[in-house]
Amino acid sequence: MKVYNSLNEIKSDISTGLITCKDLVLDYLNNIESKKHLNVFLEVYSEEALLKAEEIDQKIKAGNAGKLAGMVIGLKDVLCHKNHGLQASSKILQNFISQFDGTAVKRLIEEDAIIIGRQNCDEFAMGSSNENSAFGNVLNDIDNTKVPGGSSGGSAVAVQANMCLVSIGSDTGGSVRQPAAFCGIIGLKPTYSRISRYGLVAYASSFDCIGPITRSLEDAALVLEVIAGKDENDSTVSHQSVPKYSDLLQFDKKAKIGYLKEAFAKGISEDVKLATQSTLDLLKESGHEVEEISFPMLEYILPTYYILTTAEASSNLSRFDGVKYGYRSPNATDLESLYKKTRSEGFGKEVKKRIMLGTFILSAGFYDAYYSKAQKVRRILKEETDQLLEKYDFIVVPTTPDTAFKIGEHSSDPISMYLADLFTVQANLVGIPAISIPNGKDKQGMPIGLQIMTKSFGEENLLAFSKYILEISKN
Repeated sequence: MKVYNSLNEIKSDISTGLITCKDLVLDYLNNIESKKHLNVFLEVYSEEALLKAEEIDQKIKAGNAGKLAGMVIGLKDVLCHKNHGLQASSKILQNFISQFDGTAVKRLIEEDAIIIGRQNCDEFAMGSSNENSAFGNVLNDIDNTKVPGGSSGGSAVAVQANMCLVSIGSDTGGSVRQPAAFCGIIGLKPTYSRISRYGLVAYASSFDCIGPITRSLEDAALVLEVIAGKDENDSTVSHQSVPKYSDLLQFDKKAKIGYLKEAFAKGISEDVKLATQSTLDLLKESGHEVEEISFPMLEYILPTYYILTTAEASSNLSRFDGVKYGYRSPNATDLESLYKKTRSEGFGKEVKKRIMLGTFILSAGFYDAYYSKAQKVRRILKEETDQLLEKYDFIVVPTTPDTAFKIGEHSSDPISMYLADLFTVQANLVGIPAISIPNGKDKQGMPIGLQIMTKSFGEENLLAFSKYILEISKN
Protein backbone atom coordinates (compact mmCIF):
# COMPACT_ATOMS: atom_id res chain seq x y z
CA MET A 1 0.00 0.00 0.00
CA LYS A 2 1.22 3.48 -0.84
CA VAL A 3 1.80 5.55 2.27
CA TYR A 4 -0.04 8.85 1.97
CA ASN A 5 1.29 11.67 4.12
CA SER A 6 -1.44 14.23 3.47
CA LEU A 7 -4.95 14.68 2.14
CA ASN A 8 -3.51 16.72 -0.72
CA GLU A 9 -1.60 13.64 -1.93
CA ILE A 10 -4.76 11.54 -1.72
CA LYS A 11 -6.84 14.13 -3.59
CA SER A 12 -4.20 14.34 -6.30
CA ASP A 13 -4.31 10.57 -6.89
CA ILE A 14 -8.11 10.54 -6.79
CA SER A 15 -8.28 13.31 -9.38
CA THR A 16 -6.01 11.38 -11.77
CA GLY A 17 -7.92 8.14 -11.28
CA LEU A 18 -5.07 6.30 -9.56
CA ILE A 19 -7.23 5.54 -6.53
CA THR A 20 -10.79 5.88 -5.24
CA CYS A 21 -11.96 6.44 -1.67
CA LYS A 22 -13.12 2.82 -1.62
CA ASP A 23 -9.66 1.59 -2.69
CA LEU A 24 -8.12 3.73 0.01
CA VAL A 25 -10.40 2.36 2.74
CA LEU A 26 -9.73 -1.21 1.58
CA ASP A 27 -5.99 -0.57 1.82
CA TYR A 28 -6.32 0.85 5.34
CA LEU A 29 -8.53 -2.09 6.40
CA ASN A 30 -5.94 -4.55 5.08
CA ASN A 31 -3.25 -2.73 7.03
CA ILE A 32 -5.34 -2.77 10.20
CA GLU A 33 -5.79 -6.53 9.80
CA SER A 34 -2.12 -7.22 9.08
CA LYS A 35 -1.04 -5.20 12.15
CA LYS A 36 -3.63 -6.47 14.63
CA HIS A 37 -0.82 -7.39 17.01
CA LEU A 38 -0.31 -3.67 17.72
CA ASN A 39 -3.73 -3.69 19.45
CA VAL A 40 -4.71 -0.29 18.06
CA PHE A 41 -8.41 -0.59 17.21
CA LEU A 42 -11.08 -1.69 19.66
CA GLU A 43 -13.66 -1.69 16.90
CA VAL A 44 -13.29 -1.34 13.12
CA TYR A 45 -16.24 -0.03 11.10
CA SER A 46 -15.35 -2.01 7.97
CA GLU A 47 -18.68 -2.22 6.13
CA GLU A 48 -19.79 1.23 7.18
CA ALA A 49 -16.50 2.83 6.07
CA LEU A 50 -16.69 1.11 2.66
CA LEU A 51 -20.28 2.26 2.11
CA LYS A 52 -19.32 5.79 3.11
CA ALA A 53 -16.35 5.65 0.72
CA GLU A 54 -18.61 4.67 -2.18
CA GLU A 55 -20.94 7.54 -1.31
CA ILE A 56 -18.05 10.03 -1.24
CA ASP A 57 -16.67 8.71 -4.54
CA GLN A 58 -20.01 9.64 -6.08
CA LYS A 59 -19.92 13.08 -4.45
CA ILE A 60 -16.42 13.67 -5.81
CA LYS A 61 -17.60 12.77 -9.32
CA ALA A 62 -20.56 15.12 -8.92
CA GLY A 63 -18.28 17.91 -7.68
CA ASN A 64 -20.08 18.45 -4.37
CA ALA A 65 -17.80 16.66 -1.88
CA GLY A 66 -16.81 18.22 1.45
CA LYS A 67 -13.42 19.59 2.53
CA LEU A 68 -12.33 16.26 4.05
CA ALA A 69 -13.40 13.94 1.20
CA GLY A 70 -10.73 11.24 1.02
CA MET A 71 -9.60 11.66 4.63
CA VAL A 72 -9.87 8.42 6.63
CA ILE A 73 -10.01 9.11 10.36
CA GLY A 74 -9.83 7.04 13.55
CA LEU A 75 -11.40 8.17 16.81
CA LYS A 76 -9.89 7.77 20.26
CA ASP A 77 -12.27 5.76 22.43
CA VAL A 78 -13.38 8.84 24.37
CA LEU A 79 -15.33 10.53 21.57
CA CYS A 80 -19.06 10.01 21.07
CA HIS A 81 -20.08 8.63 17.68
CA LYS A 82 -23.80 7.98 17.37
CA ASN A 83 -24.88 4.31 17.44
CA HIS A 84 -21.30 3.17 17.99
CA GLY A 85 -19.58 1.73 21.04
CA LEU A 86 -17.87 4.05 23.52
CA GLN A 87 -15.93 2.67 26.48
CA ALA A 88 -13.03 5.02 27.27
CA SER A 89 -11.06 1.73 27.21
CA SER A 90 -12.71 0.79 30.49
CA LYS A 91 -14.67 -2.21 31.71
CA ILE A 92 -17.10 0.10 33.49
CA LEU A 93 -18.59 1.28 30.18
CA GLN A 94 -19.05 -2.27 28.94
CA ASN A 95 -21.53 -2.51 26.02
CA PHE A 96 -22.30 1.22 26.13
CA ILE A 97 -23.52 2.68 22.82
CA SER A 98 -23.33 6.43 22.22
CA GLN A 99 -26.67 8.13 21.63
CA PHE A 100 -25.26 11.10 19.72
CA ASP A 101 -22.30 12.46 17.77
CA GLY A 102 -19.96 14.76 19.63
CA THR A 103 -19.57 18.17 17.99
CA ALA A 104 -16.07 17.50 16.63
CA VAL A 105 -17.14 14.13 15.21
CA LYS A 106 -20.30 15.61 13.68
CA ARG A 107 -18.31 18.34 11.94
CA LEU A 108 -15.84 15.81 10.50
CA ILE A 109 -18.68 13.72 9.09
CA GLU A 110 -20.41 16.79 7.63
CA GLU A 111 -17.23 17.49 5.63
CA ASP A 112 -17.18 13.89 4.30
CA ALA A 113 -14.44 12.39 6.48
CA ILE A 114 -14.62 8.60 6.66
CA ILE A 115 -14.58 7.23 10.22
CA ILE A 116 -12.84 3.85 10.19
CA GLY A 117 -13.00 2.82 13.86
CA ARG A 118 -12.39 3.59 17.52
CA GLN A 119 -8.95 3.35 19.02
CA ASN A 120 -7.45 1.94 22.19
CA CYS A 121 -6.22 4.39 24.84
CA ASP A 122 -5.31 4.59 28.50
CA GLU A 123 -8.47 4.07 30.55
CA PHE A 124 -10.41 7.35 30.81
CA ALA A 125 -7.36 9.01 29.19
CA MET A 126 -5.32 8.53 32.37
CA GLY A 127 -1.80 7.51 31.48
CA SER A 128 1.39 8.24 29.56
CA SER A 129 2.08 4.86 27.98
CA ASN A 130 -1.18 3.18 26.91
CA GLU A 131 -0.52 0.43 29.47
CA ASN A 132 -3.67 1.25 31.48
CA SER A 133 -6.31 0.11 28.99
CA ALA A 134 -8.78 -2.61 30.00
CA PHE A 135 -8.06 -4.06 26.54
CA GLY A 136 -4.29 -4.43 26.88
CA ASN A 137 -1.21 -2.50 25.77
CA VAL A 138 -0.81 -0.78 22.43
CA LEU A 139 2.60 -1.46 20.87
CA ASN A 140 4.87 1.06 19.15
CA ASP A 141 5.15 0.08 15.47
CA ILE A 142 8.84 1.00 15.29
CA ASP A 143 9.79 -1.24 18.22
CA ASN A 144 7.09 -3.55 19.60
CA THR A 145 8.87 -3.80 22.95
CA LYS A 146 8.30 -0.08 23.57
CA VAL A 147 5.27 1.99 24.50
CA PRO A 148 3.59 4.35 22.02
CA GLY A 149 2.97 6.99 24.68
CA GLY A 150 -0.40 7.91 26.09
CA SER A 151 -3.11 8.38 26.63
CA SER A 152 -3.84 8.60 22.88
CA GLY A 153 -1.43 5.74 22.16
CA GLY A 154 -3.73 3.81 19.83
CA SER A 155 -4.54 6.99 17.93
CA ALA A 156 -0.86 7.80 17.42
CA VAL A 157 0.10 4.28 16.32
CA ALA A 158 -2.84 4.19 13.87
CA VAL A 159 -1.29 7.15 12.03
CA GLN A 160 2.28 5.93 12.52
CA ALA A 161 1.48 2.43 11.18
CA ASN A 162 -0.61 3.72 8.24
CA MET A 163 -3.98 2.43 9.45
CA CYS A 164 -5.67 5.77 8.79
CA LEU A 165 -4.52 9.20 7.66
CA VAL A 166 -5.58 11.13 10.77
CA SER A 167 -6.64 10.32 14.33
CA ILE A 168 -8.62 12.52 16.68
CA GLY A 169 -7.36 12.28 20.24
CA SER A 170 -7.77 14.17 23.50
CA ASP A 171 -5.08 16.02 25.44
CA THR A 172 -5.40 16.68 29.17
CA GLY A 173 -1.71 16.94 30.02
CA GLY A 174 0.06 15.93 26.82
CA SER A 175 -2.03 12.97 25.66
CA VAL A 176 -1.89 14.03 21.99
CA ARG A 177 1.62 15.52 21.91
CA GLN A 178 3.52 12.92 23.93
CA PRO A 179 2.42 9.86 21.88
CA ALA A 180 2.93 11.88 18.68
CA ALA A 181 6.53 12.47 19.81
CA PHE A 182 7.06 8.79 20.67
CA CYS A 183 5.68 7.75 17.28
CA GLY A 184 7.42 10.34 15.07
CA ILE A 185 4.32 12.24 13.89
CA ILE A 186 2.49 15.52 14.57
CA GLY A 187 0.18 16.16 17.53
CA LEU A 188 -1.69 19.43 18.11
CA LYS A 189 -3.29 20.63 21.34
CA PRO A 190 -5.28 23.77 20.57
CA THR A 191 -6.13 26.62 22.92
CA TYR A 192 -8.53 25.53 25.65
CA SER A 193 -12.05 26.31 24.38
CA ARG A 194 -11.00 26.44 20.70
CA ILE A 195 -12.82 23.13 20.08
CA SER A 196 -16.10 22.12 21.70
CA ARG A 197 -15.81 19.35 24.29
CA TYR A 198 -19.41 18.24 23.71
CA GLY A 199 -19.26 14.49 23.22
CA LEU A 200 -15.85 14.04 24.85
CA VAL A 201 -15.76 11.73 27.88
CA ALA A 202 -14.55 13.98 30.70
CA TYR A 203 -11.35 13.36 32.65
CA ALA A 204 -10.51 16.85 33.94
CA SER A 205 -12.92 19.37 32.45
CA SER A 206 -10.79 22.50 32.80
CA PHE A 207 -7.85 20.78 31.09
CA ASP A 208 -9.34 18.47 28.42
CA CYS A 209 -8.81 19.42 24.77
CA ILE A 210 -9.61 17.56 21.55
CA GLY A 211 -6.76 17.58 19.02
CA PRO A 212 -5.65 15.97 15.74
CA ILE A 213 -2.76 13.55 15.23
CA THR A 214 -1.46 13.72 11.67
CA ARG A 215 1.44 13.14 9.29
CA SER A 216 1.39 16.69 7.89
CA LEU A 217 0.91 20.23 9.16
CA GLU A 218 -1.54 20.82 6.32
CA ASP A 219 -3.85 18.11 7.63
CA ALA A 220 -3.57 19.35 11.23
CA ALA A 221 -4.52 22.85 10.05
CA LEU A 222 -7.44 21.62 7.93
CA VAL A 223 -8.90 19.40 10.65
CA LEU A 224 -8.64 22.21 13.22
CA GLU A 225 -10.34 24.56 10.78
CA VAL A 226 -13.24 22.10 10.42
CA ILE A 227 -13.83 21.14 14.05
CA ALA A 228 -13.08 24.44 15.87
CA GLY A 229 -15.60 27.14 16.67
CA LYS A 230 -18.60 28.02 18.78
CA ASP A 231 -21.14 25.40 19.77
CA GLU A 232 -24.44 25.87 21.58
CA ASN A 233 -23.91 22.54 23.35
CA ASP A 234 -20.74 23.70 25.16
CA SER A 235 -20.95 26.79 27.35
CA THR A 236 -17.16 26.89 27.75
CA VAL A 237 -16.29 27.00 24.05
CA SER A 238 -14.90 30.21 22.55
CA HIS A 239 -17.00 32.30 20.18
CA GLN A 240 -13.94 33.75 18.46
CA SER A 241 -14.04 33.34 14.69
CA VAL A 242 -12.05 30.45 13.22
CA PRO A 243 -9.32 31.42 10.72
CA LYS A 244 -8.86 29.39 7.56
CA TYR A 245 -5.73 27.79 8.99
CA SER A 246 -5.04 25.66 5.90
CA ASP A 247 -4.51 28.81 3.80
CA LEU A 248 -2.26 30.49 6.37
CA LEU A 249 0.74 28.17 6.54
CA GLN A 250 3.38 30.54 5.19
CA PHE A 251 5.82 31.88 7.78
CA ASP A 252 7.90 34.72 6.34
CA LYS A 253 8.95 36.79 9.34
CA LYS A 254 11.72 36.59 11.91
CA ALA A 255 10.57 35.12 15.19
CA LYS A 256 11.69 35.72 18.74
CA ILE A 257 12.05 32.32 20.37
CA GLY A 258 12.64 31.47 24.01
CA TYR A 259 13.78 28.04 25.18
CA LEU A 260 13.57 26.97 28.79
CA LYS A 261 16.91 26.60 30.52
CA GLU A 262 15.34 24.04 32.85
CA ALA A 263 14.51 21.81 29.86
CA PHE A 264 18.22 21.07 29.46
CA ALA A 265 18.72 20.13 33.09
CA LYS A 266 19.74 16.81 34.57
CA GLY A 267 17.35 13.98 33.75
CA ILE A 268 16.95 14.84 30.06
CA SER A 269 18.34 12.26 27.66
CA GLU A 270 21.48 13.32 25.81
CA ASP A 271 19.96 12.47 22.42
CA VAL A 272 16.87 14.60 23.11
CA LYS A 273 19.06 17.45 24.37
CA LEU A 274 21.28 17.37 21.28
CA ALA A 275 18.35 17.19 18.85
CA THR A 276 16.64 20.15 20.52
CA GLN A 277 19.83 22.21 20.58
CA SER A 278 20.48 21.40 16.93
CA THR A 279 17.08 22.78 15.90
CA LEU A 280 17.57 25.90 18.03
CA ASP A 281 20.97 26.45 16.38
CA LEU A 282 19.38 26.05 12.95
CA LEU A 283 16.76 28.66 13.80
CA LYS A 284 19.48 31.05 14.99
CA GLU A 285 21.45 30.49 11.78
CA SER A 286 18.27 31.25 9.82
CA GLY A 287 18.12 34.73 11.33
CA HIS A 288 15.67 34.21 14.19
CA GLU A 289 16.29 35.55 17.67
CA VAL A 290 16.81 32.61 20.03
CA GLU A 291 17.27 33.21 23.77
CA GLU A 292 17.59 31.07 26.84
CA ILE A 293 14.91 31.87 29.41
CA SER A 294 14.49 30.70 32.97
CA PHE A 295 11.21 29.33 34.25
CA PRO A 296 11.94 28.30 37.85
CA MET A 297 8.28 27.45 38.41
CA LEU A 298 8.69 24.36 36.21
CA GLU A 299 9.12 22.27 39.35
CA TYR A 300 5.59 23.20 40.50
CA ILE A 301 3.88 22.25 37.23
CA LEU A 302 3.51 18.49 37.74
CA PRO A 303 2.32 18.65 41.39
CA THR A 304 -0.22 21.36 40.50
CA TYR A 305 -1.43 19.41 37.49
CA TYR A 306 -1.94 16.14 39.35
CA ILE A 307 -3.68 17.77 42.31
CA LEU A 308 -6.19 19.56 40.09
CA THR A 309 -6.78 16.83 37.51
CA THR A 310 -7.32 14.09 40.09
CA ALA A 311 -9.77 16.34 41.94
CA GLU A 312 -11.71 16.95 38.73
CA ALA A 313 -11.54 13.25 37.83
CA SER A 314 -12.97 12.29 41.22
CA SER A 315 -15.96 14.52 40.51
CA ASN A 316 -16.39 13.61 36.82
CA LEU A 317 -16.13 9.85 37.29
CA SER A 318 -18.65 9.73 40.12
CA ARG A 319 -21.37 9.30 37.45
CA PHE A 320 -20.17 5.78 36.61
CA ASP A 321 -21.98 3.69 39.22
CA GLY A 322 -23.64 0.78 37.38
CA VAL A 323 -27.16 2.15 37.86
CA LYS A 324 -28.07 3.55 34.43
CA TYR A 325 -25.59 2.12 31.93
CA GLY A 326 -22.35 0.20 31.50
CA TYR A 327 -20.98 -2.50 33.75
CA ARG A 328 -23.03 -3.58 36.80
CA SER A 329 -21.50 -5.95 39.35
CA PRO A 330 -23.32 -9.30 39.52
CA ASN A 331 -22.16 -9.61 43.14
CA ALA A 332 -24.18 -6.69 44.53
CA THR A 333 -26.71 -7.39 47.28
CA ASP A 334 -28.04 -3.87 47.97
CA LEU A 335 -27.64 -0.33 46.62
CA GLU A 336 -24.49 0.45 48.61
CA SER A 337 -22.77 -2.77 47.55
CA LEU A 338 -23.86 -2.10 43.95
CA TYR A 339 -21.94 1.19 43.96
CA LYS A 340 -18.89 -0.22 45.74
CA LYS A 341 -18.55 -3.48 43.82
CA THR A 342 -19.35 -1.98 40.41
CA ARG A 343 -16.74 0.74 40.77
CA SER A 344 -14.16 -1.58 42.38
CA GLU A 345 -14.55 -4.17 39.63
CA GLY A 346 -15.19 -1.78 36.73
CA PHE A 347 -12.35 0.71 37.10
CA GLY A 348 -8.70 -0.19 36.54
CA LYS A 349 -5.89 0.35 39.04
CA GLU A 350 -4.64 3.72 37.72
CA VAL A 351 -8.14 5.20 37.51
CA LYS A 352 -9.00 4.07 41.04
CA LYS A 353 -5.74 5.56 42.30
CA ARG A 354 -6.53 8.94 40.75
CA ILE A 355 -10.15 8.93 41.96
CA MET A 356 -9.02 8.18 45.53
CA LEU A 357 -6.31 10.82 45.41
CA GLY A 358 -8.78 13.38 44.03
CA THR A 359 -11.38 12.51 46.66
CA PHE A 360 -8.77 12.96 49.39
CA ILE A 361 -7.75 16.34 47.96
CA LEU A 362 -11.37 17.53 47.96
CA SER A 363 -12.17 16.20 51.43
CA ALA A 364 -12.82 18.39 54.46
CA GLY A 365 -9.61 19.54 56.06
CA PHE A 366 -7.51 19.07 52.91
CA TYR A 367 -9.40 21.16 50.34
CA ASP A 368 -7.67 24.41 51.34
CA ALA A 369 -4.30 22.75 51.88
CA TYR A 370 -4.20 21.19 48.41
CA TYR A 371 -6.96 22.14 45.97
CA SER A 372 -7.24 25.84 46.77
CA LYS A 373 -3.48 26.24 46.89
CA ALA A 374 -3.05 24.44 43.56
CA GLN A 375 -5.61 26.75 41.94
CA LYS A 376 -3.61 29.76 43.16
CA VAL A 377 -0.40 28.26 41.79
CA ARG A 378 -2.17 27.61 38.48
CA ARG A 379 -3.07 31.30 38.25
CA ILE A 380 0.55 32.31 38.93
CA LEU A 381 1.79 29.82 36.31
CA LYS A 382 -0.61 31.29 33.77
CA GLU A 383 0.47 34.85 34.53
CA GLU A 384 4.17 33.92 34.30
CA THR A 385 3.66 32.05 31.02
CA ASP A 386 1.57 34.85 29.51
CA GLN A 387 4.29 37.35 30.44
CA LEU A 388 6.89 35.24 28.61
CA LEU A 389 4.64 35.05 25.56
CA GLU A 390 4.31 38.83 25.52
CA LYS A 391 8.08 38.96 25.04
CA TYR A 392 8.56 35.87 22.85
CA ASP A 393 6.59 34.65 19.86
CA PHE A 394 7.20 31.02 20.77
CA ILE A 395 8.50 28.90 23.64
CA VAL A 396 10.38 25.80 22.51
CA VAL A 397 11.17 22.71 24.61
CA PRO A 398 11.55 18.99 23.96
CA THR A 399 8.13 17.33 23.94
CA THR A 400 9.40 14.62 26.31
CA PRO A 401 12.54 14.21 28.45
CA ASP A 402 13.34 10.92 26.69
CA THR A 403 12.18 8.77 23.79
CA ALA A 404 9.73 5.85 24.07
CA PHE A 405 10.56 3.54 26.98
CA LYS A 406 10.16 -0.21 27.32
CA ILE A 407 6.75 -1.65 28.15
CA GLY A 408 6.62 -2.19 31.92
CA GLU A 409 9.72 -0.09 32.56
CA HIS A 410 7.93 2.49 34.74
CA SER A 411 4.99 0.38 35.93
CA SER A 412 6.28 0.07 39.50
CA ASP A 413 7.36 3.72 39.73
CA PRO A 414 4.48 6.15 39.10
CA ILE A 415 6.70 9.20 39.63
CA SER A 416 9.01 8.26 36.76
CA MET A 417 5.90 7.61 34.62
CA TYR A 418 4.43 11.02 35.46
CA LEU A 419 7.75 12.70 34.57
CA ALA A 420 7.09 11.75 30.93
CA ASP A 421 4.57 14.64 31.01
CA LEU A 422 7.05 17.15 32.47
CA PHE A 423 7.10 19.50 29.47
CA THR A 424 3.60 18.97 28.10
CA VAL A 425 1.39 19.77 31.12
CA GLN A 426 2.25 23.49 31.15
CA ALA A 427 0.14 24.19 28.05
CA ASN A 428 -2.89 22.48 29.62
CA LEU A 429 -2.47 24.22 32.97
CA VAL A 430 -2.46 27.66 31.36
CA GLY A 431 -4.73 26.92 28.39
CA ILE A 432 -2.36 27.85 25.54
CA PRO A 433 -1.91 25.96 22.24
CA ALA A 434 1.04 23.63 21.76
CA ILE A 435 2.24 21.24 19.10
CA SER A 436 4.72 18.38 18.88
CA ILE A 437 6.58 17.90 15.61
CA PRO A 438 9.18 15.26 14.67
CA ASN A 439 12.75 16.29 15.50
CA GLY A 440 15.00 13.43 14.45
CA LYS A 441 15.74 10.11 16.16
CA ASP A 442 17.89 8.80 19.00
CA LYS A 443 20.72 6.27 18.66
CA GLN A 444 18.20 3.39 18.79
CA GLY A 445 16.16 4.88 15.95
CA MET A 446 13.28 6.02 18.17
CA PRO A 447 11.62 9.36 17.31
CA ILE A 448 12.27 12.60 19.20
CA GLY A 449 9.64 15.33 19.43
CA LEU A 450 10.00 19.11 19.57
CA GLN A 451 7.26 21.05 21.35
CA ILE A 452 6.35 24.61 20.40
CA MET A 453 3.99 26.77 22.47
CA THR A 454 2.49 30.17 21.76
CA LYS A 455 -0.12 32.56 23.14
CA SER A 456 -3.82 31.70 23.34
CA PHE A 457 -5.60 31.50 19.96
CA GLY A 458 -2.24 31.74 18.19
CA GLU A 459 -2.74 28.47 16.27
CA GLU A 460 -2.36 30.29 12.95
CA ASN A 461 1.24 31.29 13.75
CA LEU A 462 1.96 28.04 15.59
CA LEU A 463 1.05 25.89 12.59
CA ALA A 464 2.88 28.11 10.10
CA PHE A 465 6.04 28.26 12.23
CA SER A 466 5.97 24.48 12.79
CA LYS A 467 5.75 23.90 9.04
CA TYR A 468 8.64 26.31 8.54
CA ILE A 469 10.81 24.37 11.03
CA LEU A 470 10.06 21.08 9.30
CA GLU A 471 10.96 22.59 5.94
CA ILE A 472 14.30 24.12 6.99
CA SER A 473 15.19 20.91 8.85
CA LYS A 474 14.93 18.94 5.61
CA ASN A 475 17.40 21.19 3.74
